[in-house]
Amino acid sequence: MSSMTRHTVSILLVIAVALLAGEGARAQSTLPGTSQFNPPPPPPPPPPKIEAPKIPQLGVVPSPNYKPIPRNSYGDRFSKCLDAAAAAGMGPGDRGTYARGCANQ
Repeated sequence: MSSMTRHTVSILLVIAVALLAGEGARAQSTLPGTSQFNPPPPPPPPPPKIEAPKIPQLGVVPSPNYKPIPRNSYGDRFSKCLDAAAAAGMGPGDRGTYARGCANQ
């Protein structure tokens, strides 16, 4: 082989290696249907804190809850009383009287 042929072969070999190295950049392309301008996804949220429930102790008297039970609105109580009066078979005139007294209790 002449030195000219070796020189040409070595140049072709360098060009082939450069072309093959250029193919590596294509492996980093985006997936189909996505854009290269999309921001990266946010990091996952931290795991929830798991706390053991408070265990009642033997011999300790629990503190009583003195909060009053929440009461329904007047309209809700009145509707419930009207339904109860109708279910009891009262007439339309008696239902209103019964429902007003029942809702005010």
